[in-house]
Amino acid sequence: MLQDYLPLFVILVVAFAIALIAILLGMLFGPRRPTPRKAAPYESGIVPYGPGRRRVSVRFYLVAVLFILFDVEVIFVIFWAAAARQLGWLGLGAMLVFLVILEVAHVYAWKKGALEWD
Repeated sequence: MLQDYLPLFVILVVAFAIALIAILLGMLFGPRRPTPRKAAPYESGIVPYGPGRRRVSVRFYLVAVLFILFDVEVIFVIFWAAAARQLGWLGLGAMLVFLVILEVAHVYAWKKGALEWD
């Protein structure tokens, strides 16, 4: 059984080796000419203003977490749709339960004002 995973292990080792070699070659042979202009922050071609680090509202992180949550939901739904015929009515019921629970969470977040930008 362990030998079934040998090709996967070999692929992982080769991938890590190639990545490590590429990084090391870049460090060894790449140009190193630091200048103040290269060390300056870059903002899409315009001159940056203000400090490089600013406080970000917690709401941005909340929206990011909600986006990831609903993005994962879409992934589940896509894979379920691809296998819907093999899953049958039991699969449909399970997906409906999943979607109802997720929609309850969505309505709860909406009612709590998690999606408002006040």
